[in-house]
Amino acid sequence: MQKRLLIATFVLCGVLLFVGLFPVHGEEQIYDTVVRLHVLANSDSDEDQALKLRVRDAVLEVTAPLLTDCKTQDEAKECLEAHADEIRTAAEGVIAAEGRTDTVSILLDREEYPERDYDSFCFPAGTYLSLRVCIGEAEGQNWWCCLFPPLCLGTATASTKDAEEEFIAVGLTPSQYKIITESEKPVYKVRFKILEVFQSLW
Repeated sequence: MQKRLLIATFVLCGVLLFVGLFPVHGEEQIYDTVVRLHVLANSDSDEDQALKLRVRDAVLEVTAPLLTDCKTQDEAKECLEAHADEIRTAAEGVIAAEGRTDTVSILLDREEYPERDYDSFCFPAGTYLSLRVCIGEAEGQNWWCCLFPPLCLGTATASTKDAEEEFIAVGLTPSQYKIITESEKPVYKVRFKILEVFQSLW
């Protein structure tokens, strides 16, 4: 009898531990909440990489105030679509000022992203709504960040406190926010991977 009770206890503990590793209901909302920014340089030359960063700054200068009042991903998407020409013009202005003729294309659609670490948080790999800014041949190294909530700050990202406030404001719960800020902890790292698998099946 004691042996059965001991086995049952071990099984129950194992089940509770395993279930605890799964993402809680709604954590997949991460993919449906944010908009990522993906800037692709013409090439990996020093000149093209430097130009990529200047274009990035020009794009952020336009998009930051536009997205300030957006409350959802859908609102952010509509805003970016409505101002796509303005964003492209800003990017082309930087390129023209450098005396270059590289073309710029602005694409807003779903795109696969690898797991990405930032200063205060980390996004799981998966498919995100993405604003892609392609410069010239777009064959150089990329630059990624989180465009919405507006956490891109040029070479840096928002502080941990600001990031949490921004994510909560657009719909993530505190428990959902933890999955992108505590991903280095073992339990969250495993849940991260499970979330990525779930997302890949959608």
